[in-house]
Amino acid sequence: MTEETNLKPIVDSYPEQETVKKTSIGGQALIEGLMMLGPEKQSIAVRLPSGEIDLDVRPRTQGAGKFNVPFLRGSVRLATQLRAGVSALMRSADLSVGEEDDEEVESSKIDKFLERHQGLAMTLTIAVSLLISVAVFVLIPSLLTDLIRTLTGLGKNGNFAGVFLLSLIEGITRMAIFLLYVWSTSKMKEIKRVWQYHGAEHKTIACYEAGLPLTVENCREQPRQHPRCGTSFLFLFMFVSILVFALIGRYSVLINVLLRLALVPLVAGITYEITRFAGRSDSKLSCTLSKPGLALQNLTTAEPDDDMLEVSIAAMLAVIPENAGDDEW
Repeated sequence: MTEETNLKPIVDSYPEQETVKKTSIGGQALIEGLMMLGPEKQSIAVRLPSGEIDLDVRPRTQGAGKFNVPFLRGSVRLATQLRAGVSALMRSADLSVGEEDDEEVESSKIDKFLERHQGLAMTLTIAVSLLISVAVFVLIPSLLTDLIRTLTGLGKNGNFAGVFLLSLIEGITRMAIFLLYVWSTSKMKEIKRVWQYHGAEHKTIACYEAGLPLTVENCREQPRQHPRCGTSFLFLFMFVSILVFALIGRYSVLINVLLRLALVPLVAGITYEITRFAGRSDSKLSCTLSKPGLALQNLTTAEPDDDMLEVSIAAMLAVIPENAGDDEW
């Protein structure tokens, strides 16, 4: 069941939180809006061209949440969140375009077909996104490292030092591509607004975790970095991949590529457990593990304006569970 509500641009009051906590509630920045995922509900809040906030709230699919096997649950939850994120992104893109613009655009036959088959459109979008990500962040670094191995003979005799060095080069190449991508997209005006909504998401979650009333003023004072951010996850993923890929050794070009593709779920699972630990603990170890990702978030988040914080608060309020403690991380 879907509940759709238009909220005023200024929300007058918010419930107070009683205690400091670590919440499992997370989100994703959209086009002029945010998606928030709670333990029971999913919300999508988008600022319309009219200035109002469109809020869509619906129950979450509980299948992935109940799957709780360590080192396997990470990949399952990432897959379900990816699907939810793509769906939310498509909705925000539609809502952020004014009605007049919609009337001026004549739908092509392909557009009409995709409108009638939204499930197919989403599946294709996810498949293409995954293929591009795998090609850029897995295949290219692996092939480049195999070229270095062929030219230099490094690691050909199977010694661990040579194999580890090649894995280190592969990992550094992967990180360099990722950093270049993040830096280049941060210069785009449209993406900067997404980064601002990303910052609004973190500030709102931090305000809720601090036990403060969810007001624009309180959220504004919170940090825009968070240890459970997807940016931190991606950075840790690339670091963990260096160690995992070094342990399996190096073989022919084709075998190397196939092994890396097969091990992506394992690397994701290990990374999820590390991120989970960092998000739950305030120990020196967790702080150390979080530092690189938090630093990287200076590129993937930006200071939001008050209108963006209002959207984030609206999305957050919709997914806070009625029973205190149901969203404990």
